[in-house]
Amino acid sequence: MRIVILLLLLVVLASLFSGLYFVYKDKGNSNRAVIALSIRVGVSVLVFAILIGAYYFGWITERGL
Repeated sequence: MRIVILLLLLVVLASLFSGLYFVYKDKGNSNRAVIALSIRVGVSVLVFAILIGAYYFGWITERGL
């Protein structure tokens, strides 16, 4: 489970930086930045849902201090 979450977080970071690149490169002439940032939001929601589901089904547990 840890590997899946880390891979999805890397996808979020890659999408974030590609959106930044498209903002500077396109100068508002295309919507590639909007698409990249929309993918980032979608993957972030997916990570959040996976974490909630994994906790609910007991695949991950909380750690005490």
